[in-house]
Parts: sequence; C-alpha cells; structure tokens
Amino acid sequence: MADLIVGIQWGDEGKGKIVDMLSRDYDFIVRSQGGHNAGHTIVTNGKKYALHLIPSGILNEKCKNIVGNGVVIDLEALHAEMEQFDNIEGRIFISDRAHIIMPYHRLIDKAREKSQAIGTTHKGIGPSYGDKIARNGFRICELKDMKAVGEKVKQHLYQIESLERLYEIKLPTYEEIMDNLHTYAPKILPFVTDTAQLLWQAINDNKKILLEGAQGSMLDIDHGTYPFVTSSTTTASGACSGSGLSPKDIGKIIGISKAYCTRVGNGPFPTEDLGEMGKYLQEKGCEFGTTTGRSRRCGWFDAVGVKYACRINGCNELALMKLDVLDGLKEIKVCAAYQKDGKNIEYVPSDLENVQPIYKTYKGWDKTEGIKDFNRLPQEAKDYILDLEKMIGIKISIISTSPEREDTIVL
Repeated sequence: MADLIVGIQWGDEGKGKIVDMLSRDYDFIVRSQGGHNAGHTIVTNGKKYALHLIPSGILNEKCKNIVGNGVVIDLEALHAEMEQFDNIEGRIFISDRAHIIMPYHRLIDKAREKSQAIGTTHKGIGPSYGDKIARNGFRICELKDMKAVGEKVKQHLYQIESLERLYEIKLPTYEEIMDNLHTYAPKILPFVTDTAQLLWQAINDNKKILLEGAQGSMLDIDHGTYPFVTSSTTTASGACSGSGLSPKDIGKIIGISKAYCTRVGNGPFPTEDLGEMGKYLQEKGCEFGTTTGRSRRCGWFDAVGVKYACRINGCNELALMKLDVLDGLKEIKVCAAYQKDGKNIEYVPSDLENVQPIYKTYKGWDKTEGIKDFNRLPQEAKDYILDLEKMIGIKISIISTSPEREDTIVL
C-alpha cells in the first residue's frame, strides 16, 4: 500500500519535514506533480536542505526516491539539485513519461505574468503543462533519440515564433535549445526508467510507499482559488495520476497544515492579516519562499478552508505544523465560518474574493517550542488543538513544535 502526504492550505505547510521524518519507515518516496516552483525545506542536525524536485526522502539513505510522470522537469535545475548529494545511483529514479520544461517555457511564463498577475515563479511550469495538455510537449523518454527531438524542436519553434511579437520576447534559437538538451540529457538519462512499473512491483513485493505532493490543495487547478492556482492537480487524486498508482493502492492520507495560514502570490486569502500581526507571523515563522525568497502573506488559521481541503483529499488525519510560532501571543484567532452576501456560511464557495472571516478567539500560551509530549503542552495550546479537531472533523495526529525533525509530537 501507499500512503500520501498532501498540503491542505496554499502550500508551504511543512510537508518536507513530515516526509523526512516519516521516510525512515518507507522504502519509496514519490514526488507526483508540480515542478521546481515548489520547495521543501528540511532542517536536520542544524543543517538546512532546500529541495525542489527530488523527494524529501533523499536524506534517508535507505529510501528510493521517485520523480513521477506528473512532474514537469527543468533538466538544468534537476541536475544542479542532484549534485548536492553523493551516492545517488540506485536511489533516484525519474519517470520516462515526465515532461520537460523547455528553455522557452520560462520566457513565456515571465511574459504572461505581466498581464495575468497570477504570482507565478517564472519557472516555466504553466507553459510546460499547457504544452502537455495540448499534446505538444516533450517527454523525458524522447531524450533517447536526439535526432528526432531536434526535428520536433524545429517544428515547435516555427509554431510559436509569433509569440516573439505577441510578448515582445526573444525566443532561444534552435542551437541554444539543442545545446541545453545535449548538455543535460547524458546526466539525467542514467536515472530514467518506467517508474510506474517500479511502483507496481514494489506494491507486489509489499514495500512501503509514501507519496508527497507539492504546493497545497487550495492551489489545485480544479478545486483551488482559480485562476490564482498552480497548473497541476495538487490533491490526492493528482498523486495517483502523477505516479501511476490507482486509488485502491492508497492507504492513509495525511493532510499537512500550519497552526496559522500563509499564501505566496496573488489571489484571495480570507484570513490574511495586513497589520502588525501578519508581520509578526511572517518574521517569527521565517515565512519566505524556499524557491524564490518571496515573503509569504500571513494570517490566522482558516478552519473552513482546512475542512474543505480535508474532505476533497479524503484525509484520515492532520499534521499541524509550526505551533511554536504562536508562542507568546495574548490571543489567537481561528476562522470558524465566513460571511458572504450578508449570510453566514461554513463552506468554501467558488468565489472567495467576497467572503469575510468570522473569528473565534482563544487565549494564548507561553511556550510550546521543542516540546515532544502532548501532555506537556500548555493547557491553552491543548485546548486550541482539540477545538481545531472538532471544527475540521479530522484527528490531529502530528504536531510540530520547531523546524527540527526531533521536535515533533506524534499522537
């Protein structure tokens, strides 16, 4: 069976720490969607690792790490990330069905952002997925025949040459694109295989598999705050299609959420605090993007949004991250409902732009940082956690009290 880790907010929930912590109990860790616009930060023994494409299980030498078919791959970025680690042969496997982010995708992404203002990372993710859906993309397996790739690149450049005038950009030349592919294909191909077959065999051999998602459920292309979303399916269903596993292969689904809420980029954010509290959470929580360094918008925990995302994903339990960031506050708020068009609602509508949060206020606590036993938490923190469970209808089974792997409560 395969278990699944999924972000329940707008990404950056702390999935990397949980996957790293749990990886010791799994044989395979699988990244199933997204690109290097995502980032997982892991702190172990005081050392910080930033991962973008390679699964978080890479820090566990016993794990095999798979980059699945649902991921879009910048070859240069993947190679640079692989260079950080020694002895990765037999530990990293890349799907031959994964799509490639071509050099022109980044330019198109940046140009489109000028008018769309979605808040993308300019990494070429959206245009790469766009070509995939239009059946005009390049898959990793195609790198085995560079002559055929060259002919396809020529044809594609002819098709998109009008974009130079439309976006006022200079597309890379055929020679520049082929130089890029020739440089990185030999470095990547030794790790390429049919990862779906690998996972099916692992299932047959009763191996333990953990799927990790990128971004968060509220950025899902179907169920998120469209159009301010990412270009892939960030929910549990996307983990299946992006790995080759079927729904019946999935066992436990663990949602990941912060004890407050953050968002990067543009789009609605009902509980955002634009005042001093938002700045406080940003600074104390070190809320700056792993991939871009952008500051994250911050606000209170949104129980309505978390309950919605847990239902979409079919979560069995929830991991609550960064509880320690709330240490020392006199009072803490939670959005328990929305007000929309003069009515109180307890669901997420398709339009979040015009909702107002209805808050429930809790008494703050002194310190939870570094605590590893639920019974040692301040009573106010325990009350907060237990009430969140009631509101979202999901058991909180993991509580993180610092960035360190060891500072975690498991219930």
